[in-house]
Amino acid sequence: MKEKLLLIEDDTAIGRIVKDTLEQEGYCVAWATTGLEGLEDFQTQPFDLVLVDWMLPEMDGLTVCQNIRWESDVPILMMSARKEDADKVEGLQGADDYIAKPFSLEELKARVASHLRRWRRYHKQDVIEEHTAYANGLTIDWQRQIVCVYQQEIALTQKEFALVRLLAKNPSQTFTKEELYQHIWQQATLEDTHTVTVHIKALREKLKDSVKNPNFIQTVWGKGYRFIGEPL
Repeated sequence: MKEKLLLIEDDTAIGRIVKDTLEQEGYCVAWATTGLEGLEDFQTQPFDLVLVDWMLPEMDGLTVCQNIRWESDVPILMMSARKEDADKVEGLQGADDYIAKPFSLEELKARVASHLRRWRRYHKQDVIEEHTAYANGLTIDWQRQIVCVYQQEIALTQKEFALVRLLAKNPSQTFTKEELYQHIWQQATLEDTHTVTVHIKALREKLKDSVKNPNFIQTVWGKGYRFIGEPL
């Protein structure tokens, strides 16, 4: 089976060359031209590696990397015209590798192949977690997208499950309303905080989670929300 790569690059000349080069190597390459388009592609289909430009319309490459990291450990290679050491250090905060433009296509192919080799080894060792049980009766079945409280299945909307999955997969990390909105609703800016607030409230009610004494979703006043459920 061909390994599937996601290329996020708004420069059509560079994007075409990179896509053609990697497809000649036998990879299947999906190409997005904006940060939001790339994030949406990543959230709707599986990829083995992501190549992302830093300066992108709608959502910059660093933010794209951050959103991908909340969901996956897939290899990320950042491509950028920024060549200063400080820029490379910043880029590597979310990506696994950094290649400065203009770059050699031979070097790019070598780096892609190297990351994919490590990714394949990682997958052989990785055990897919099908479900997680938490104290106070919460169980999440990740594969079937089913949430239960004391063995009683809770009917969640698609957005509500996406929220609980993002929060629970990143325990103790505080997410701002803007970050939640960008990731779940795939919008670059948060125009109305009410949307996130309403969904968090509905989720808490279904989980029977108290605002004052929460077991699962805690409000970090002035910042956002975080998941505090204790895995069993």
